[in-house]
Amino acid sequence: MPWNRPTLEQLAQRISADFSGRLLGGGALLSRSVLRVFSLVWAGACHLMHGFFAWAFLQIFPDSAEAAYLERWSAIWGVTRKPGAVATGAVAVSGAEGVTFAQGVRWRDARGLFYRATADAVVSDGAATVAVEAETPGAGGNLEAGETLQLVSPIAGADMDAASLGLSGGADEEDDESLRTRLLQKIRRPPHGGNADDYVQWALAIPGVTRAWCLPLWQGIGTVGLTFVCDDAPAGPLPDAAMVAAVQAELDRRRPVTAALIVFAPEPLAVDIDVLVTPYSAALAHAIELELADLFVREGAVGETIPLTHISEAISVTPGEFDHVLRAPVADITPATHQLPVPGTVTIGPVS
Repeated sequence: MPWNRPTLEQLAQRISADFSGRLLGGGALLSRSVLRVFSLVWAGACHLMHGFFAWAFLQIFPDSAEAAYLERWSAIWGVTRKPGAVATGAVAVSGAEGVTFAQGVRWRDARGLFYRATADAVVSDGAATVAVEAETPGAGGNLEAGETLQLVSPIAGADMDAASLGLSGGADEEDDESLRTRLLQKIRRPPHGGNADDYVQWALAIPGVTRAWCLPLWQGIGTVGLTFVCDDAPAGPLPDAAMVAAVQAELDRRRPVTAALIVFAPEPLAVDIDVLVTPYSAALAHAIELELADLFVREGAVGETIPLTHISEAISVTPGEFDHVLRAPVADITPATHQLPVPGTVTIGPVS
């Protein structure tokens, strides 16, 4: 039987009716009487308690619990929130011959984020490459190659500017909905000593990993393939070699000793899309691109078909679209077992 929370007005009416029946023999309460005031005050207190009960009710179920209680539920099931990860990479520096950039030297980028050297580097022939990491965990620490950083404290004989050679691997702390999804997956699909679901759950517990697929018998009896993507990475969802190595190392620690595990990045299967829409506008075209990108995240999986009708549907549900003609692709998207469908060149124009 559902529980309907009474409104403040309903509570006041109930309390007034109780006073009327118990103290006044059924007579009405005067609008300015003490009993009328008591009814309103107590109704407010009861309304507050009903609000607490409604909130507490949500906390007793993991699919509706808020952050603190969601983490408690997760801890009971052995699922922990993925911490933020720091970005790592290298910067190119220059200076006088023999100048040393010692471990711990700090740089700042244009946004005010700080990076520090993780090992000593000595200038040779006027240049050096310094291994660095972001000081603050998070995806914001990732840097494209070529971005400029500046030394926080000058070093004698060294140039102030440094050029990023690319930093990656930074990831934000896991949000509540991602944690909830993994918790419910653990409840619904409990561990079975190394089955396919176990490999997926182990991979998803690694910071930065957002989707993963297990491929049993990948290279024959006794082998397991595992591929994954990092949808939140600024360089794109396909993992780099460092991320693949990190996932391999973590899953080697968890997997059954009899399994030969091969972790690899999926091969992208670029899907070019050509569509004519009416009414056409640049804003509508951009919205359609976002809907299509979301479709490939929702339904894109290695070896899994994306029906052509789903592409058409993603275009149709875009707010503002009235009609369209899908010119490409012309058939369902069917990737190989190691391929992941991703958006290719998206061309959107008006119906002539």
